[in-house]
Amino acid sequence: MTRDFEQIWRFFKPIVEAGETYAFDREVTKKKAFDIWMTLPNQTYVYEKDGEILGSYYLKTNQSGGGSHVCNCGYMVSESARGQGVAAKMCEHSQQVARELGYLAMQFNFVVETNNGAIRLWKKLGFDIVGRLPKAFNHPKQGFVDALVMYKWLK
Repeated sequence: MTRDFEQIWRFFKPIVEAGETYAFDREVTKKKAFDIWMTLPNQTYVYEKDGEILGSYYLKTNQSGGGSHVCNCGYMVSESARGQGVAAKMCEHSQQVARELGYLAMQFNFVVETNNGAIRLWKKLGFDIVGRLPKAFNHPKQGFVDALVMYKWLK
């Protein structure tokens, strides 16, 4: 797990520092990032090719109690692997794992509306936009933009 995070950190840090897609503290420490990505989720997975981790995602229960049948995932892909289908493969894998773990639905709580590539991909993979949070994200270049809630029933 720690060995994997050393490679994940190489793309996690620049993605978070850019501040364009995740609502994490842009000055996140390596220790805090490890907790966010590796400790808090139920499971964390990597997409590896030729010994190099090109992407990673976590899967966790979105809510407890009456909402515990819905999971949440977060995905990151290294800059060198973008446009190669890594995010699609990870999302498809995450849906399979979610079903195996007994989840009935998957929800993305906070998709920044300017993240057009992700929105296109999630829609292609069967996710619907079910909510819009007006001006919920402070984008470093575009100012306050909306965040979307996206959802897919897995059964």
